[in-house]
Amino acid sequence: MDRLTSMAVFVKAVELGSFVAAAAALDLSGPMVGKHVQFLEDRLGARLLNRTTRRQSLTEFGKTYYEHCRGILIEVEAADALAADQVSEPRGTLRVTMPVHFGRRCVAPILLDIARRHSALSLDLSFSDSFADLAEGYYDLAIRTGQLENRAGIISRLIARQQMVVCASPSYLATYGTPEQLQDLNNHHALVYRRAGGVAPWLFPRGDLPVLRIAPHHRLRFDDLDAIADAAVASMGIAWLPYWLVRDRIGAGELTLLLSREQRFHYDCSVLWLQTPHMPRKVRLAIDAIAAALPRLVSAPPLE
Repeated sequence: MDRLTSMAVFVKAVELGSFVAAAAALDLSGPMVGKHVQFLEDRLGARLLNRTTRRQSLTEFGKTYYEHCRGILIEVEAADALAADQVSEPRGTLRVTMPVHFGRRCVAPILLDIARRHSALSLDLSFSDSFADLAEGYYDLAIRTGQLENRAGIISRLIARQQMVVCASPSYLATYGTPEQLQDLNNHHALVYRRAGGVAPWLFPRGDLPVLRIAPHHRLRFDDLDAIADAAVASMGIAWLPYWLVRDRIGAGELTLLLSREQRFHYDCSVLWLQTPHMPRKVRLAIDAIAAALPRLVSAPPLE
């Protein structure tokens, strides 16, 4: 007899409370259920069930063996489901939450391309800078930037590192000059990002030394990164922004990269999901696609 089949029959007999009920559920004869249980007992050299004409009960060993068999059968079902899922068309609704600007510019195009290629897949995309609790069960994935807190039951994967760059418009540089080193920023008008905790400093790595934090002189503050980029294009000052946000403006000649010899600060970009025994194909497909495409979208040109 097949051992795995006999385990499944044994588990069913325990859960339903009798050989007769198990036989009916599995479309077997009562004696065949008994043969499967006997096969396991003979192989193990131990009794699993105490049976009388009126009732059955697990032996002490049977209780332990039942729990192990149940766990094995669950794992086998998960493995079969995984195999079937890998060869099937991704379907259902993929629900993803992501930061507003980063999500719209960098992540959403990747997910839309997946939807374009897989007609059975639906998307439900949420753009918010607040952290969504995946444990509540609504979202399949969360995209986040920066440092992450360790959360029980949440898996995270670093997928890219967005580079911060300093930039200004050609007309601004023609009027105020081009900064050649970090100290020169003190002689310029900065366009700074303001958040709940105050004005965010500009960060510059220093190898093994602590990161250099600069609070440049400014009179214009914003709580929106796009607005900072627009003000930079309008020649209102120098900006420190993610490269993905200004890539097109730089390509169009509206902005110029500055301080090209200075090391650039990186913000980690991660994808998060709930820890589960089986990851649906739609989720795996999205994670792999984002991890493959995102690095080239957020990486700036090499330093000089």
